[in-house]
Amino acid sequence: MSTTRLGGEVVSSPLRVRPVATTLGYYAAFIGLGLISASLGPTLPGLAEQTGTDLGAISFLFTTRATGYLLGSLLGGRLYDRMAGHPLLAVSLLVMGAGMVAAPMLPLLWSLALVLLLIGVAEATLDVGGNTLIVWVHGAKVGPWMNALHFAYGVGAFIAPLVIAYAINTTGGIRWGYWLLAMYTVPTLIWLARLPSPHHESVKRTGDAAPVEVRWRLIGLIMLFMVLYVGAEVSVGGWLYTYAIALNLADATTAAYLTSVYWGALTLGRLAAIPIAARFRPRTILLVDLLGGVASVLLMLVVRDQPWAVWAGAFGAGLFFASVFPTVLVWAERRMTMTGLATSTFLVGASLGAMLLPWLIGQLFDRLGASVTMLAILIDLLLACGLFVALMAFGGPPRHETDLEQAHP
Repeated sequence: MSTTRLGGEVVSSPLRVRPVATTLGYYAAFIGLGLISASLGPTLPGLAEQTGTDLGAISFLFTTRATGYLLGSLLGGRLYDRMAGHPLLAVSLLVMGAGMVAAPMLPLLWSLALVLLLIGVAEATLDVGGNTLIVWVHGAKVGPWMNALHFAYGVGAFIAPLVIAYAINTTGGIRWGYWLLAMYTVPTLIWLARLPSPHHESVKRTGDAAPVEVRWRLIGLIMLFMVLYVGAEVSVGGWLYTYAIALNLADATTAAYLTSVYWGALTLGRLAAIPIAARFRPRTILLVDLLGGVASVLLMLVVRDQPWAVWAGAFGAGLFFASVFPTVLVWAERRMTMTGLATSTFLVGASLGAMLLPWLIGQLFDRLGASVTMLAILIDLLLACGLFVALMAFGGPPRHETDLEQAHP
């Protein structure tokens, strides 16, 4: 039995947690999460052809995967509060990889939807675990580490469309693109399975969990914010490819590169957010991010007939969206104990956002035209700005002395 310091407290564990190796494992897992999450948008036309459906019907896959994500979010938080985290991460990666192997071989929409449902459950379980466990490892100093975690996700999301484009150009289909992404999960899950898992930050030397105050009103507001923000992020990433083709702004290959520019800008923004998170308050970062995201989407909506506008807007949206999700989690950690249940609730909101707005755009796309994509995203972001004001009003002061010092430099 050994002891280690987690979240500012000394806890007992059978094996000593190795912070560097553990953190690198989380980063590798989130690269895989980004690879698989960003693969659906550029492959929608290919999946529609594979299953003999139109874009309105194939957009149901967004809802299916988001439903799985919702189920995984509901289940994942309680699992991480009760079980060792790293085996759960490894199993999640295994399910994701197996699903990616099967998906491009299924000719029926219902069977493809079932696989996407399982992938969504595994993605959410991995997402909850990574965001929760890295807080348990680094505690109040998690800010830069959290942004680096989401930078790793952006790396995967940036690479995924490039892999898909390469597969389409080389083989004429999407199958090998999916299989290459699936291969990545194998060494990552083996790495994590071999590492000892961190413990809940409220666990004492005796091994008993201390009572945790649950701020349900604040958790509810953050959950609603996640519904709106993630809806915008997923909708841009998921519909940008089809949007550019429908408006004759790009061909199939160029549209895949355009999608990669969006995820690449998101990756670049998360890299920049690592030092920024150590210098600026979360609320300042969030305000700049939201205003920049609104401006970028507005550009694509107003100047929708110019290719330069969609390229600039996609880059700007990715850049400003980059640090919203991790910064919200850092802001929340400073005001409450981040249990698996709290993180799970936030990700329930994220899964609802990923489910609702992309599905709504899919229903309106053929009826009202491609421009409805950016209009719907803009309205969504304006509502998120309103919730940001509510969060700042009801959030309260930071709970760590170090955060109080940073809040008043």
